[in-house]
Amino acid sequence: MSDKFIITPNGALTGDVHISGAKNAVLPVLAATLLTGQPCTVQNVPDLSDVEAMCGLLESLGAGTSFDASKGNLTVCAENLNTHEAAYEWVGKLRASFLIIGPMLARLGKAKIPLPGGCAIGSRPVDLHLKGLAAMGAEIEHTHGFICASAPKLRGAKIYLDFPSVGATESIMMAAALAEGQTIMENCAVEPEIVDLANFLNAAGADIRGAGTDTVKINGTRALRGVTHAVIPDRIEAGTFMVAAALTRGDIHLTNVMADHLKPVTAKLKEVNVNVMETESGLRVFHDPTMEVIATDIKTMPFPGFPTDMQAFFMSLMATAAGTSIITETVFENRFMQVGELKRMGAEIKIESRSAVIEGVPKLAGAQVTASDLRAGAGLMLAALNADGVTELGGVSHIDRGYCALEARLNRLGADIQRIS
Repeated sequence: MSDKFIITPNGALTGDVHISGAKNAVLPVLAATLLTGQPCTVQNVPDLSDVEAMCGLLESLGAGTSFDASKGNLTVCAENLNTHEAAYEWVGKLRASFLIIGPMLARLGKAKIPLPGGCAIGSRPVDLHLKGLAAMGAEIEHTHGFICASAPKLRGAKIYLDFPSVGATESIMMAAALAEGQTIMENCAVEPEIVDLANFLNAAGADIRGAGTDTVKINGTRALRGVTHAVIPDRIEAGTFMVAAALTRGDIHLTNVMADHLKPVTAKLKEVNVNVMETESGLRVFHDPTMEVIATDIKTMPFPGFPTDMQAFFMSLMATAAGTSIITETVFENRFMQVGELKRMGAEIKIESRSAVIEGVPKLAGAQVTASDLRAGAGLMLAALNADGVTELGGVSHIDRGYCALEARLNRLGADIQRIS
């Protein structure tokens, strides 16, 4: 059974919060450690259930892992891989598990991986991963829920992605690092996490140029070495606390952030009359009590557009904003799963195809609600911070996948959240 949160509104949140390393950067970097037999140390790693699941997956393949959660240092040594088949026990727990297919093919020449799990937020096919690997010479077979891939030696190729998929860009980039010759990928995703992965690979001896643009060139090398790498701060966690400040009309100072990664979030907060200021050590987000939070329209897009992972948080914010907001989801087709639960709290929301029309109400009311996925759960948690009455939030294991002790950190800012096992 999943734990529950009992959330009692307690006024404006104020104080400092240190942002963790990015989950969506850590997971591909951990997959990339399979490319070398030498030890790699990843720093700034958050203590998350998704990280635990990825470590379990690596260990099931024969790698050794050691995690000092207090320091955020995770060491992986994949010197003695003893199988090319990934266990469903681990793959079923997180979507990012499929990222190991590129490194496994490049290192061992074959891989057998169950179709992955993760949040049920819509279709996230792995076709683009497979098309790219096939272009590099891999033979791909679908059998009984498994993807079987084999390639005695991957060869560089010119690859055009039909969609700028983050996962496919990462998978192909990792595989190409040990391929023979040059790989040129076009229409790549440009997210900061891709740049971080390229930085890790280059530090390990890869030759990757253009990460963060729509064209990436990878010159294959014979072997990679061990390396120590600190992952970037989590821009979605930062955005979560930014919206928490806006929702509770508070004043929160965020440290360990990269302001450039948060430009679309900052722009939308300013549009709705929330102040965002850069400081010497981070970002300060605060509300001017003389200004009311007003409605705005949002359209989710791949980076550098407004992140789909922030959509649920802004829906909670717009639920009590003055006026009518329209949020259009273009990335995932099933990412309005929090709407029914917000309506239980008194929100006025109508779904029209891939858009949600939100009529702001003066106040939401506490209710019994359930998290359906990671970001929807965090969005409901934020909504409860500014509702009238107590909210009981179930399904918080989803939230634990992407946040390290979120309730404790919000409590240090003045929230009143109890975890009930």
